[in-house]
Amino acid sequence: MTAVVERSVRVAPDARTADVRPRRRRLGPGRPIPLGWLIGPVVLVGLWCLGSATGWLDERTLSAPWTVVDTGKQLVADGKLQDNIVTSLHRAALGLFFGTVAGVVVAVVSGLSRVGESLIDGPVQIKRSIPTLALIPLLILWFGIGEQMKIITIALGVFIPVYIHTHNGLRTIDARYVELAETSDVTRAGFLRHVVLPGAMPGFLLGMRFAVTGALLALVVVEQFNATSGIGYMITLAKTYGQTDVIVVGLVVYGALGLLADGAVRLVQRRTLSWRRTLES
Repeated sequence: MTAVVERSVRVAPDARTADVRPRRRRLGPGRPIPLGWLIGPVVLVGLWCLGSATGWLDERTLSAPWTVVDTGKQLVADGKLQDNIVTSLHRAALGLFFGTVAGVVVAVVSGLSRVGESLIDGPVQIKRSIPTLALIPLLILWFGIGEQMKIITIALGVFIPVYIHTHNGLRTIDARYVELAETSDVTRAGFLRHVVLPGAMPGFLLGMRFAVTGALLALVVVEQFNATSGIGYMITLAKTYGQTDVIVVGLVVYGALGLLADGAVRLVQRRTLSWRRTLES
């Protein structure tokens, strides 16, 4: 009997140790896959190659991947592709900058003040219901058909998602943190730094993911209006001459820029918000 008790005592610690071992999470997406964001595009390109090799995709409708690669190499050798990419990136960067600054400033004024929200939020929601691209004829009348109109159009496409998500982030800050700051006699600057900025950051970064996509969508359109350079201009010129391969090269560049921009924002989001416990982390 004593031997049985001793064996049970010796086994008990092992059993307790086994209970506290970390278990594999069976619910949720699990751990992030290294370079997992590349898997989908690689599969898509593989299907494209398969369709072209088997004849499912007509060359006259959609150029084969190897044809697009050869055309891209030729455009790079001529210097046309990189020049157009630099022009497009310059336009997109300026529009993204001005739209982001305007969206953050307006969101802060509206999110931290009831009076500001009453004055600002309604007009912004009206603008939200009007597609930015529908304003292009009016913007052309106001600012002409040059670079100013293009950058303003891109900025408007960026402004709305930045404002909406930053404003939502400000409004959803935990009230307990605000009360703690008030009882601790935190200054206005300290309140903005330690409470408002961390609280609004998740919404702002989410808005930036939509903003970079909005910037590229607006860029595609505005570069077809009186442009003499840029990826959109290259696509429009290729459409005139029926160069399907050049059109696909331009679309691939747009897609790659969007994927890289979204990946950069997600990387910043993951590093900046490492303190949050989410399924993604």
